[in-house]
Amino acid sequence: MVEVRWLGRGGQGVVTASRLLGEAALLDGKYAQAFPEFGPERTGAPVLGFTRISDEPIEIHSQIYDPDAIVVMDPGLAKSPDAAKGLKRGGRLILNLTEDPAKVKEEMGLKGVRLYALDAKRLSMEVIGRPIYNTTMLGALLKVTGWVSVESAKKVVRERFPGEIGEKNVELMMRAQDEVKEY
Repeated sequence: MVEVRWLGRGGQGVVTASRLLGEAALLDGKYAQAFPEFGPERTGAPVLGFTRISDEPIEIHSQIYDPDAIVVMDPGLAKSPDAAKGLKRGGRLILNLTEDPAKVKEEMGLKGVRLYALDAKRLSMEVIGRPIYNTTMLGALLKVTGWVSVESAKKVVRERFPGEIGEKNVELMMRAQDEVKEY
């Protein structure tokens, strides 16, 4: 079983991204759970999303405390104390950053963590013309983990966002796969 924690702000698509990943895992024939945790329910408030993926039925029904990967969608939360909280040794931390990732890694004192980053805002502005982080960061996660097939992810994204906007989100997801880098 692998576990992913998504961190972002209300309105950035944290819940949607966690669900898209879970739905794609189901298409791959795996078992999955996807669920949110809200703070104050308003746009801009911190939001957590969780996704569990397993080849076996999942019997645990709690929050994820020690994830295998953490995706931080909001650049303003990238250096927060909660950004890497509980991440397993060797786990993957995927950040939406506009700053130098190597400098951020040093400032955060990250050790035993695999840090990946991309500028999701710039990328989404180029492809969609709006700061869309959910499919951007989903594409990055797919690239660095390989836990779910890209084809299944494309299918669930097109189902969730039919028409031209779905195609733009798939393009965004694929561009994120090309641009995410390890630091």
